[in-house]
Amino acid sequence: MADLRVAVDVGGTFTDVCIFDQDEQQMSVTKVPSTPDDPMEAVLNGVARAGIDLGDVRLFSHGTTVATNALITRKFPKAAMVTTEGFRDVIEIRDGTKDNLWDAYADVSGPYIRRRDRFEVPERIDYRGNVVTPLDADAARSLAQLLKRRGVDTVAVCFLNSYANPESEERMREILQRELPEASISTSAEVLPEIFEHNRFNTTVANAVLGPLVSGYVNALDARLTEGGYGGELLLLHSGGGSMTSQMVTKFPVRLAASGIAAGAIAAQHIAEQCGFDNAVGLDMGGTSTDISLIADGELRETNEWEVEYGHPIVFPSIEVLTIGAGGGSLAHIDVAGSLRNGPQSAGAQPGPACYDRGGEEPTNTDANLWLNRLGTDLADGEMLLDRERARTAIAERIANPLGLDVDTAADSILRVANANMADAVRLVSIRRGLDPRDFALIAFGGAGALHGAEVARELNIPTVIVPPSPGVTSALGCLLVDIQHDLSQMYTAAAADTDAHDIDEAFAQLETEGRERLRHEGVDEADSVLRRGISMRYQGQWRSLQVTMGSGPDALEQAIQTFHEEHEKQFAFRQDSTPVEIYQLHLKALGKTPKPTFTPESESAGGTPEPKGEREVFFEGRWLTTPVYQREELRAGQTLPGPAIIDQLDSTTVVPPAAHASIDGWHNIRIDLSEGKDKR
Repeated sequence: MADLRVAVDVGGTFTDVCIFDQDEQQMSVTKVPSTPDDPMEAVLNGVARAGIDLGDVRLFSHGTTVATNALITRKFPKAAMVTTEGFRDVIEIRDGTKDNLWDAYADVSGPYIRRRDRFEVPERIDYRGNVVTPLDADAARSLAQLLKRRGVDTVAVCFLNSYANPESEERMREILQRELPEASISTSAEVLPEIFEHNRFNTTVANAVLGPLVSGYVNALDARLTEGGYGGELLLLHSGGGSMTSQMVTKFPVRLAASGIAAGAIAAQHIAEQCGFDNAVGLDMGGTSTDISLIADGELRETNEWEVEYGHPIVFPSIEVLTIGAGGGSLAHIDVAGSLRNGPQSAGAQPGPACYDRGGEEPTNTDANLWLNRLGTDLADGEMLLDRERARTAIAERIANPLGLDVDTAADSILRVANANMADAVRLVSIRRGLDPRDFALIAFGGAGALHGAEVARELNIPTVIVPPSPGVTSALGCLLVDIQHDLSQMYTAAAADTDAHDIDEAFAQLETEGRERLRHEGVDEADSVLRRGISMRYQGQWRSLQVTMGSGPDALEQAIQTFHEEHEKQFAFRQDSTPVEIYQLHLKALGKTPKPTFTPESESAGGTPEPKGEREVFFEGRWLTTPVYQREELRAGQTLPGPAIIDQLDSTTVVPPAAHASIDGWHNIRIDLSEGKDKR
C-alpha cells in the first residue's frame, strides 16, 4: 500500500490539491475550479481529478475558507446571546475605535448577533471569581424556553468575569442543553478564558454563529472521505498554524477563520528554511487577494488579536498575515479623480476576468498579463483557455481610451499599480518594524505570485526571489507541514518580583493537564505530545503585554523576565530594566506530532542553459522583447536561465525580467537573482 499525504486548500478561484508520495519522494499537484456554493464539491472533485485512492492516504489535511466566508457574508444560523444583566450591549459598544478615524460618517458594521437576539439574566461574579449574585435559575429556564420557541440553533453564553469563575456559565449551559438538546452552545469561559469582556464576548459570539455551519461541513466531508476508504483523521488547519481534528472543530469552529491564509505562511517558512534564509517575506498572490507574511530570524510573526471585519476581534493566537485586495482577478478601474486604481474589488471565480469569457467585462491583472504575453492562453493544463482579444477589448474600453493611452501602456500601468500596492504592503510588515527588506528574500507563490514577484522585489530592492516548485498549490503544501495544535491560556495577574516560581508551575500544570486531555481526545499518543509554555508580561503601568517563551524549574521565571526585556527592546526599541515587571497571562501550546513529508534535494549537476520550448514577444519596460519560453517540468537542478524568460507550468507562470538571472536549486525552486546593478550593501 502506498504512503500518500494529501492536502487540499480551497481558494476563491481554484481549489488546490497537493499529493506527496513518501515512498517515491514525489510530489504531484492538481487544480480544479472552486465551487463557492458548496466548497466540499470542489474538494471531492480535486481528489477525483488527482486519481487518489483514499485507502492509500495516511494523512489528509485541509485548509478551508468556510468559516471566513461565513463571517464575511454573514449567512449565519439563527443565533442568540445570553449575558449578565446590564451587559447586553458590550459587543455593540465595542472599544470605541474606528477603522478610519477621519471619516465621521463611516460606521463599524453591526455585531454578529442582533440586539433583539441578545438576552440578559440576573447573575454576577466579581473580578476575583467570587459569586456576588447567583444565577437566577428560574429566569434562565424561562429564557431557555423562549429560545426554544424561537427555534434558535446556536447560543453564546457570555457572563461578566467568567474567566475567573465559570460556575454560572456552566450552569446556564446545562439549562440550555435540557431545553435545546440539538443546539450548539458556546461559553466564553471555555472558548476564551481571558479578561476584557468585549474581546471575550465577540470571540465567543463568532464561535457560536460558526458552530452549526462549520460542524455540518466538516462532518459531511469527514463522512465522504471515510466512505471513499480513508481510515485516518481529517485534519483541518487553523489560524494559529496548527491543525485540529473534526471532533475538536465542532467545539472551536472560530479557529478555522483564516485557515487557508495560515497555510501559505507556513509553507513560506518551510521554503525559506530549506533555502537557507532566516529572513524572508511570503508573497501569496491568488485570484482575489495577496497574503503577505514575514519570517524573521526563522520564525513567523504571531498576533493574539485579529479580525475578519474591523471591530469584531477574534482573540486566538494567529499567524500574522497582511491581506490586501490584489489578486489575478483584481479589477483595474479609474476613480472619480481620474486616477488608475487596482482592486480591492475582484472579478472572483464568477464571472472572472474578461479573458475567461464568462461574462466579465472589466479588465483585471490577469487580462493585463495575458495581453502583455507574460501569461499564456492555456491555463491549468488546458482546464481553461484564455481569450486574449477579450482582454485587449476590456483594457482598451475601460482604461486605455479614457486615459488616452495605447493598450500596451495601459496594461503595463495596470500591473505597475498592482505591484506598487503589494510593495507598500511589504513595507508595512517590514520597514514599519525597523526591518530592511534588502536583508530578506521574497518567496513568491500562489497562482499569480510568480508573475509579479520579481517586479515587486525590484521595487523594494530585495535581491533574491524564490519560486517554489508548485507555486499555485504551495498553500496546500503548508497543510502537510503542521502538527495538531491547541493554544490554551489563563489569566495570572501579579508582580513578577512577588511571584513564587512554585505557584507558576502549579498554574502551568493545570493548563498542561487540559492540553494533554485535548490531545488524547484527538488520538495523539503521549510520545507524540509536546507542551510549550509561554508567559505574557508588561512593565508596571503598561496596558498591552508581550508574550515570551518560558521554561520550567526554579530559574524559569527569572530567565523569562530577561527574555521579556530583550524582546521589548527588539519590538519597541527600548527597555526599562529598573521598572517592575508584571505577569499578565500564562500560555500553553499543546502539540501533537503528525507524519510529515521529508524532502531530499537533487544534485545540482545539470548545469548550462536548457533549450526553450519556444519563444514569444513579451512586453517589458516599455518595449516588446523576444523572450524564450521554458516548461518548468523540463528544468533540471543546476541549470541557469538569463532574463528575460517565461517559465510555464500547470499551476502558475514565472516571469524572469531582463537583467535578472534564474537558477534551479536542488529542491527545484527557481531562484531569481535581481542584485545586478542594485545596492548589495
